[in-house]
Amino acid sequence: MNPSEIKKLLISSLESDADPIEVSNRLEEEGVTYNFSKSFSDRVIDRVFSTGLIVTHEVEYVKNLSFAFYRIALTGIAAIVLLLISIFLMEGSITFNSLLGLSNSHDESIVCLLTGN
Repeated sequence: MNPSEIKKLLISSLESDADPIEVSNRLEEEGVTYNFSKSFSDRVIDRVFSTGLIVTHEVEYVKNLSFAFYRIALTGIAAIVLLLISIFLMEGSITFNSLLGLSNSHDESIVCLLTGN
């Protein structure tokens, strides 16, 4: 039996109506055997259920997320500081009106600007 036939047989064994005993017997008749050492199953189970890798990935993920957050936060703070400096240079002070972009104007003129009358 060549490798492509073995591959087809293994793939057909995954179907729901396939008999695993028949597939196993057919593979053994063709000379395909799977011999594992006695400690193989213990090593596989230890590897699957080891938590060291999971913790390492969680720590690495949190570290990368923290790094990205600080880069975005520092960029935002720098933009806010530059905006405040530009407002201070243009208006001469940092007041509530200068933050809103309003100059020395009266309440009636604001209502007039908003309503268009």
